[in-house]
Amino acid sequence: MEEILQKINTLVTKSVQNHKCDSIALSGGLDSSILASCVNKETRAFAMVAKDFPSTDLVHAQLVAKLYGLKLDVITADVNSLLLAAEDTIKILEVFNPIEIRNNIVVYLTMKTAKEHGFQSIMTGDGADELFAGYNFFKKMSPMELEKDLERIWSVMHFPSKAISKSIGITLHTPFLDDAVSEYVKKIAPDLKVHEENGKKYGKWILRKAFENDLPKSIAWRDKSAMQDGSGTSGLTSFLDGVITDSVFAAKSRHCAEKEKVTLSSKESLYYYEIYRKYFDMPHTLGKSDFKCPNCNYSLKPGSHFCRMCGSFPI
Repeated sequence: MEEILQKINTLVTKSVQNHKCDSIALSGGLDSSILASCVNKETRAFAMVAKDFPSTDLVHAQLVAKLYGLKLDVITADVNSLLLAAEDTIKILEVFNPIEIRNNIVVYLTMKTAKEHGFQSIMTGDGADELFAGYNFFKKMSPMELEKDLERIWSVMHFPSKAISKSIGITLHTPFLDDAVSEYVKKIAPDLKVHEENGKKYGKWILRKAFENDLPKSIAWRDKSAMQDGSGTSGLTSFLDGVITDSVFAAKSRHCAEKEKVTLSSKESLYYYEIYRKYFDMPHTLGKSDFKCPNCNYSLKPGSHFCRMCGSFPI
């Protein structure tokens, strides 16, 4: 076990240090905090939080930045800024999936701000959740189920940050996805990725153990939190639910179902879908696969459990 822990720590640290990057997206979660512990002190850290909705990331990001001597720029975005960013995010990603949009508003605003401040590159924790089994739904699986699902995810995983960074014109660095790291981690037994610690089951257990002496306990064993929750962009759901009336939603969602073969599950979905349709064709006209999402009729790869276009899960 000690050999595995040391190997992970060494591989990740070396990978981070091999990336000559001048900024880092810092949420104060496990993944970005590990990266922050390894970068040089001249690297600028950026954290994004919603101004008008509750968020939990800021205090953790501030703790990590102070601990490792990084200058932290905090991006606070009001509702109007979030909605403008949502439109830009939809234009880049070409989807109207609410979860993907709420999460990637954070990525978009972070990268955009770093670029505007003159930084040429940015580091993110992409890949850690997929490689080390960080998502909360993994905790419900048996080791055999987990191994099978991880292999499926590795074959289809994508990272919207790549498209966003390209659109903004900032170079993206993802140390967890370097071959030396990912090839080693894929061979680690699934029961070391999801494991109990002090009577509680954790995802990314082996990664937490590998860096627990380098991080504050509150960071090393912080519960997994999606970007939309930590940043506060999840507040857009209730905000848009209050802005769009029931009668408008009923009429427009009926039109979408009858005329465009799209079933919308929420007012937020309607809001994003109308932006999506300003720029792109109806989902059912895209792609040639016979396997379609049951809610938006977008073409999917056979065996897919999730629709990137509308967010339907499970399929």
